[in-house]
Amino acid sequence: MGTAAETPMIPAAFNGPLDSGNGGYASAVFAALVDGPAAVSLRSPVPLDTPLDAVAGDDGSVRVMNDGTVVAEAAPTEPLVLDVPDPVGVGDARAASRSYRGRAEGPFSRCFVCGPAREDGFDVFAGAVAGREGLVASPWTPPAWTADDQGNVRDEFVWAVLDCPTYFALYPDSYPLSFLVRMRARVDAPVRAGEEHVVIAWPIEKHGRKHLAGSAVLSAGGEVLVMAEGLLIDTGGVQA
Repeated sequence: MGTAAETPMIPAAFNGPLDSGNGGYASAVFAALVDGPAAVSLRSPVPLDTPLDAVAGDDGSVRVMNDGTVVAEAAPTEPLVLDVPDPVGVGDARAASRSYRGRAEGPFSRCFVCGPAREDGFDVFAGAVAGREGLVASPWTPPAWTADDQGNVRDEFVWAVLDCPTYFALYPDSYPLSFLVRMRARVDAPVRAGEEHVVIAWPIEKHGRKHLAGSAVLSAGGEVLVMAEGLLIDTGGVQA
C-alpha cells in the first residue's frame, strides 16, 4: 500500500496551455519526488495553483492525484542515454529563432517558455537551423530568479525549456494539437543563470500518433549540460 509523499503544486505563472501547467516544468516537480533518475508520465492536464496529492508506491514510484484523478506517475528509470547532434553555436541559434513558428494566439500562445504573447516569458523560440534537417534551436539566457543560492538554474525551469522545442522539431510544417505525455532528463552539468545558452531539439522516431524527440541545453561553447527525451501524442486536432 502506498503512503503519502508530498503535496506538490504548480504555480499559475508556469503554465504551458492556457489553463494547465507546462509539461516540462510539472514533470521536473514530479520527478523530484522519486529517488534517482525518474521518468514522468503525464496522465491528465496539470492543474494550476492546486495542492496535489502525491502517493508513494512500494516500488519507489509516485502517483500524483487531484481529487481522485491521476495527474501523473513518476517512476524510477535508468539514466538517459541519447545521441545528441553536433552543437549549434549561439549565432546560428539566434538566426534560427527568427524563423520561429509559434502562434501569438491559441492554446500555447501564453506558455511561459515559448508563448509569443507572454511578455514575462523565457522567449525560447526554437526555429529551424539552416543546413541541419530536423534540428531546431533557440538561445536562452536564464534570468537570475530561476536560480538557487549557488546561481544554478533549478531543474524545473531547465526541464521546461527542454519541453517546448520538441514540438517544433516534430512538426516542422503543421500545427497539430499535441501534448507531452512522458519525459525524462539527465543533468550532466549545471545551467548557470545570467549566461547565454543554446537549446536544441530533434526528432527521434514516430509511431502513428506517438512522436518521440530529444532535446538538450548547451553551453555557449557547445558543451551538453542537460539532455531530455519527450514523448508527444498527436490528439488528431489542430491548434485553433
